[in-house]
Amino acid sequence: MAQSMNLNAAAGLSGMLKSGHRHLSNADDGGATSTATLRNVEASRELSRIVSSSLGPNGMNKLVVNHLQKIIVTSDCAAIVRELEIEHPAAKMLAMASDAQDKECGDGTNLTVSFAGELLGQTEDLLRMGLHPSEIVAGYKNAGERLLSLLPELALDAVEDCTDRQSLIAKVVKPVLSAKQYGSEDDLAPLVVDACLATMGSPGNSSSNSKPIVNPDSVRVTKILGGNVTQSTVIRGFVALRGSDTTVTTATHAKITVFGCAIEASGTEAKGTVLMKTADDLMGYNKSEEKKMEEIIKSIADTGCTVVVSGGTVSEMALHFIERYGLLCLRCPSKFDLRRLCTATGSTALVRLGPATPDEMGYCDSVTVREVGGRKITVFASQDDDTASSSGGASGRGGGRLSTIVLRASTTSTLADLERAIDDGVHSVKMACRDGRLVPGAGATEMDLSVRIKNYADTCPGLDQYAVRAFAKALEVVPRTLAENAGLDGASVLAALGAAHANGNAMAGIDIEAAGTGRTGVDESTDVRDLLNVKVNAFRLAIDAALTVLRVDQIIMSKPAGGGMKDARMGQS
Repeated sequence: MAQSMNLNAAAGLSGMLKSGHRHLSNADDGGATSTATLRNVEASRELSRIVSSSLGPNGMNKLVVNHLQKIIVTSDCAAIVRELEIEHPAAKMLAMASDAQDKECGDGTNLTVSFAGELLGQTEDLLRMGLHPSEIVAGYKNAGERLLSLLPELALDAVEDCTDRQSLIAKVVKPVLSAKQYGSEDDLAPLVVDACLATMGSPGNSSSNSKPIVNPDSVRVTKILGGNVTQSTVIRGFVALRGSDTTVTTATHAKITVFGCAIEASGTEAKGTVLMKTADDLMGYNKSEEKKMEEIIKSIADTGCTVVVSGGTVSEMALHFIERYGLLCLRCPSKFDLRRLCTATGSTALVRLGPATPDEMGYCDSVTVREVGGRKITVFASQDDDTASSSGGASGRGGGRLSTIVLRASTTSTLADLERAIDDGVHSVKMACRDGRLVPGAGATEMDLSVRIKNYADTCPGLDQYAVRAFAKALEVVPRTLAENAGLDGASVLAALGAAHANGNAMAGIDIEAAGTGRTGVDESTDVRDLLNVKVNAFRLAIDAALTVLRVDQIIMSKPAGGGMKDARMGQS
């Protein structure tokens, strides 16, 4: 303790902190340039460069091999950033913003990272001009407030009825899916909308203006290798990726008993020894156990139950009596799948072996075992709630609100990427139910905002105007990247698009199919639409992440726990 109280003043910060720490501040080079800020900017720009080439329908895929040697091939920004295992604290700010956008909206993650990285990239020139980071922060904050106030003015359409299937497909889901799976949106969009409509909660009775609610957790995806995307289907209910353990493969108007435990005779905690002296003792050894198991299975069958689901193992003796009483038996070892099955059928998972009460029993219109792609699956299908309730279900209850999209594709990486795209589509329907206002897509909104904020910068006094103008220039990253990813000349397309918006054409966007056709690459009236609240959330997160990075003037990192490769990496850096 006495030694720890001694401070070597000559050593400075190194004498105060433990050995192995790293420290970087803006005064490392005499204050000529902002060293820590510039390094933060460079790390953020590097992350932005990685994901920006995946922006839009023509974005390139990234092949990422994670620490478990698992190969991920995707153009989804949230998945890429999640698997990169970023260590730099400034770049982690952008990764956290992308994760927040993915959890809240699903779509717009690439916009968040690309715009934040471009915003920080514009900062480098401002710092070299002599502007202080606090002046840049003030200018960016001013421009951000202006952007969020201008965005609602650009709304040109809206989804009035969230239960309108065609409107959701054309205006909401197709633009989102085409950015992830260009060419497959016509097949995937109807699946996503049908699954969402099947699970959509009815409006509350407290207000006539209340809108339906979509819970993304109620739309599940089951992946089956083989076939192609056009063979994918939607099932209202639950799909288990295994067949029945008994010869019974079909049950209609089924009453379901779900056990969270194994269906077998319970064993004693202490070991015991059985002494058998005669042949009769050997013959009658299992008689009592068989009799008890038969009583349990018979009591379950007497309740009217036709389907038994176990979260654990099913002993051969129990399976014998389940088969004798004509019940369909399914093992579901995943506790998550067991929970979803309970949600879909309205049942309660029992932790005891015995008959279920009517309230604990679930109901399903049909349970069938099918073979898809050479693999047996069990489908728990339900009709509409009103039909199911009038069909004599358990206590008059129908199945829960849960839909399953059965995906088909030729490779596992394609299946995983399709699942990510469908998840983004489901989230877009959820956001449309909250606020159905739409703004022009294809870079039209960002270009129009850039023109308006440039005009606003001319009215700003003081040094803030330089930061506001840099903010407006950063918005051009979206149309420029869309053009470059489509194989167009980014500079010429951006100039033509800027001229169109300067002349008042707010609908002008990037024509991604113009490469090699002789067209200018500018669509004078784009039919692509983006949700307003997704844009607002993405811009807000990007601005907050950029401002957080700009406010950092010192980085102090302690020595990582452990040794070996971590120490080697610290030495290299």
